[in-house]
Amino acid sequence: MRKMLQAVLVALVFFTAFWLSGPGVNNSTLAQPQGLRYWKGNLHTHSLWSDGNDFPDMITDWFKKHGYDFLALTEHNILAEGDKWVTVEKGVGAKGKALEKYLARFGPEQVEQKMEKGKLQVRLKPLSKVRAMFEEPGKFLMIPAEEITHKFAKYPIHMNGLNIKETVKPVDGASVRETIQVNLRNLSAQGKKHAVSTLGFLNHPNFRESIPAEEILTATDLKFFEVFNGHPGVRNYGGKDFPSCEQIWDIALSVRLGKLNLPILYGLATDDSHEYHDFGAGKTNPGRGWVMVRSEKLEPALLLEAMKRGDFYSSTGVILEDIHQAGDVYRFKIKPEEGVAYRTQFLGTLKGTPLEGQAAKDKDGKPVQATGTYSSGIGQVLAEIEGENPEYKITGKEIYLRARVVSSKLHKNPFLKGDKEMAWTQPILPLRAGQ
Repeated sequence: MRKMLQAVLVALVFFTAFWLSGPGVNNSTLAQPQGLRYWKGNLHTHSLWSDGNDFPDMITDWFKKHGYDFLALTEHNILAEGDKWVTVEKGVGAKGKALEKYLARFGPEQVEQKMEKGKLQVRLKPLSKVRAMFEEPGKFLMIPAEEITHKFAKYPIHMNGLNIKETVKPVDGASVRETIQVNLRNLSAQGKKHAVSTLGFLNHPNFRESIPAEEILTATDLKFFEVFNGHPGVRNYGGKDFPSCEQIWDIALSVRLGKLNLPILYGLATDDSHEYHDFGAGKTNPGRGWVMVRSEKLEPALLLEAMKRGDFYSSTGVILEDIHQAGDVYRFKIKPEEGVAYRTQFLGTLKGTPLEGQAAKDKDGKPVQATGTYSSGIGQVLAEIEGENPEYKITGKEIYLRARVVSSKLHKNPFLKGDKEMAWTQPILPLRAGQ
């Protein structure tokens, strides 16, 4: 009888964990098994295979030496495989500088060169060779990826596809939203075709202010987007007539969860790096934004499945530990640095907040492609905590809850001059104890 009771209890625990891991619930709020750890990765990177200004093996070497555990080279509409040569003039321009550094790092025997019609050409190493050079089980991983680069009308629509086996050719949709949807579906179809886990996310909605919150909140297949992108051409913090990426996030979360019964939208921080020789604000450099994914092993499927559970956070420098919900309390620890202070804002939208927006219009009253006006109660600061051990007591009135940590430490190579190091936790549906 005792053995039967134990079996029933084990089954009940398993069923409860399975039910809680369904769509829209962030498993980072649950008790975690032993052996999990955070892995640091960048998911938006460009090389000379597209519009970056350095060789893919040099870029990969930089990320590995700077403490990253995984990297995705995301070239525009190509998977970095096959045969490609670039024309280089020694000592001239970014490519000339790149070649000098390339030869110094790897030696002429590792750099394939040829003269073509009087011009020097250098062969780019394909992803398969770069992986062979740098990957180490449990230490460093490269995820095959692509930036699916497209547009609707004049609006750029870029999405990154992770863990791909072949190029995802961009296709047209009938609107901004449908263009996002159809390309994400094609990525998903490729994953099913090859029986691999893939993940797609929307890049920089504020690049040319192209993608309003309304297009994001109604895109049912969209579950990830860039809340921070290190490219200086992206208006992460918004402007006079358009919201910040965080405001877009809060609008989308509020309406998706509070009205449309759609899944949580998760926010990523990325570099979108293109420039690797001259560093500073205004340059598209590496090292500005990344994700920290909690997984038992450094494997593509496990990392992507953890992200799909929301078991990750995004950062520009702040390191978090032990993110979880215990009863009515949502808490985490901040890894301290000497002389650095931390301020955590818990943000969310309370039930009963008006979720209808007023459509954006021009001076003549005609609708325009822009985020509308919404209640100030959307994405409000519910609590603000100083120190390294912030926590929030859940009331059950929240539609969702997320946290933003701002440190007093200036970023050493900022997106904008004066930026402080930050971190963002992923939104949760904050069930109270007993619910």
